[in-house]
Amino acid sequence: MSKTVLTVDDSRMMREMLLMVLQGAGFNVVQAEDGEEGLASLAGANPDVIITDINMPKLDGYGFIEGVRRDARYRATPILVLSTESSAEKKSRAREAGATGWIVKPFQAESLLDVIRRVSA
Repeated sequence: MSKTVLTVDDSRMMREMLLMVLQGAGFNVVQAEDGEEGLASLAGANPDVIITDINMPKLDGYGFIEGVRRDARYRATPILVLSTESSAEKKSRAREAGATGWIVKPFQAESLLDVIRRVSA
């Protein structure tokens, strides 16, 4: 059975790139445009891994991660931040919110897939 990845990013181009790479590797993909939509689609998606951007309208990545972690069903679900940001302060804040790892955009497809496979094993 293939694993499900929930991607949360306000950039349509980034969502399309993630969809292409993840579906090409055999993952089921559920997409959301911002943190609010991401939280709303959690229950239906029941993701094995979550990939989120940080800078988004309505609810940013930090708020989204905190929202996911407040739900007992998703406390152990790996959350990867995919962002153009790479400052130690932002990474630290994401870890405090409950992120599992950080990937800097633009990403290499193989590196992204390796990380997803590692955290979801």
